[in-house]
Amino acid sequence: MVNRSTLDILDGDEVARLGPYRELVDALEAGHRAPPAVTRRVVFGPGGGEDGADADERFLTLSAWRPGDLIATKLATVFPDNPHATGLPAVQAVVVLFDGTTGSPLALIDGTELTYRKTAADSALGSRLCSRPDSTTLLMVGAGGLAPHLVAAHRAVRPAIERVLVWNRSPARADALVADGVADARVVDLDSAVSEADIVCTATMTGDPLVRGAALCPGTHVDCVGSYLPDRREVDDEVVRRARILVDARETTVVETGDLAIPIANGTITADAVRGDLYQLCRGEVAGRTDDGEITLFANGGGGHLDLMTARYLWGRRHG
Repeated sequence: MVNRSTLDILDGDEVARLGPYRELVDALEAGHRAPPAVTRRVVFGPGGGEDGADADERFLTLSAWRPGDLIATKLATVFPDNPHATGLPAVQAVVVLFDGTTGSPLALIDGTELTYRKTAADSALGSRLCSRPDSTTLLMVGAGGLAPHLVAAHRAVRPAIERVLVWNRSPARADALVADGVADARVVDLDSAVSEADIVCTATMTGDPLVRGAALCPGTHVDCVGSYLPDRREVDDEVVRRARILVDARETTVVETGDLAIPIANGTITADAVRGDLYQLCRGEVAGRTDDGEITLFANGGGGHLDLMTARYLWGRRHG
């Protein structure tokens, strides 16, 4: 129990200072060894449709409660046209942290920066557990606001990465990402880059697959981030057919992430094709990779439990 009379405010700069990628990955790994939180997710669009299927804009609430510890709720908006129309991020959010014993509010945290860093660390943890340690080439598919965070987080856990390839549907965005200082990066043709990459990271909001399984080489690790809704997918059926599939949270990802929900629905795979989630991986109950020639796929579906772990780490560091 924590008794505090003031509410801590953590802005984006402080979130970035308190949450370097490598340390945050370590915190998420430790968090998955603890008892899981109770979670709840609500997604809707301006017409009220379930999962926001009636519009591209969405409002999300993601909540997680670890009894006797902490409660976190993230309020987030997704406005995909923002980067082009207003210059604002596509995803904006705030996170409120509460004492899990008394219910007292403890902190108000910039949820946009927290989401960037949490999402990137989630993928990097999946990479640490599933990709080959000698991976040297990373392909970043998508050049939005999350992309530089994903590149930095992957490099934090796989320091052998020496080349970063970038593809985006709009070449100008890819060029801008390279110009903004993503080290050793260059813009590429997608199919040829997929065949060159040791790690393929996808972070788009596409509804049509971009990465083809036929282009993947043995030993590749695929990190799927953008298909956070059941009607969105970034990889085709052949990718999931060829891959050893791991996820961050089994109970949500197989129904909420289109890269898995769609091939399960069309019969390409069954839910049993998911070999394990981060709880099992971090506890050593499941292996991420069984041999160097295996293709692995990690579905990063996010979730309130990850926001809670991240907020807990940031707030704990604030009070050192």
